[in-house]
Amino acid sequence: MLKCPATPPLALMAPEEGFLGLDPADAFSYDEAKAVVVPFGLEASVSYGGGTAAGPAAFLTASHQVELFDEESWSEPFRNWGVVTLAAPEIAAEPITAALDQIAGVTGALLKDGKFPLVVGGEHALTPGAIRPYLERFPDLVVLQFDAHADLRDGYDGEHFSHAAAMRRVLDDPAVSLVSLGIRNISASEIPFLEANRDRIHVHWAKDRKNWNVEEIVAPLKGRPIYLTFDVDGFDSSLMPATGTPEPGGIFWDDAIQIIRAAARTGTIVGADICELAPIPGFHGPDFLVAKLAYKILSYALEKRGDPN
Repeated sequence: MLKCPATPPLALMAPEEGFLGLDPADAFSYDEAKAVVVPFGLEASVSYGGGTAAGPAAFLTASHQVELFDEESWSEPFRNWGVVTLAAPEIAAEPITAALDQIAGVTGALLKDGKFPLVVGGEHALTPGAIRPYLERFPDLVVLQFDAHADLRDGYDGEHFSHAAAMRRVLDDPAVSLVSLGIRNISASEIPFLEANRDRIHVHWAKDRKNWNVEEIVAPLKGRPIYLTFDVDGFDSSLMPATGTPEPGGIFWDDAIQIIRAAARTGTIVGADICELAPIPGFHGPDFLVAKLAYKILSYALEKRGDPN
């Protein structure tokens, strides 16, 4: 495997095996690439359907079928920013905090090298670890969350860092604000925290999707650094059945793309993760959806500027 100069040393996949399955003739070196895809198949606190450990591998395989030409930009966007893929690490065993420390070390090293990390999981519990270096670097950080679930529980099933507490753990930092989209599942125990933090949590419920105003949704992002976290169960279950808790009544492709595009124009997307893909053997549609979503996120975030930071 190739080695990149970040600290700690990070192994790279060969370009034809990594994201987009690039021909070596079209590949970028680590130094040239602005984007780094980070497979991180964490599966430690799932509470219904399992399978997130297999998500990154399925995503990468599907990405080899994504058309490189994008009709919206009328170009092959990856050529403008370049991408490499880290080799999937051996994820630290229990406790879950060890895995969060591990992914924080990876994203921190990549940010230090001036890269745009896109972490692909793996369960949503990874986000409080992946985002940690951003909290240190960007004091005005806002999180843009696509999700079926609010994830505002203060732990779940005895695990303080459960996937069901992902946004609560992010919001432990009082400087962070949150814009959530597609929420259609919230517990009574989460309501007091939501109501006590209305000044920094903006929820756009899936039930109101037909009346969403994109400009109003992205207004809190104006001029700010944005960390985008996309739990794929934010999509309607008819579109995304390959996830631990598929929920009906969710968002569709055009909803997501319109908002991500607007967010990139309104603020600056500085990092992202995509979580909770649990592949269904022989059913490739959800894997491909996540691969194309990753390509669009990187394109919107990196076409806007020459430097991701």
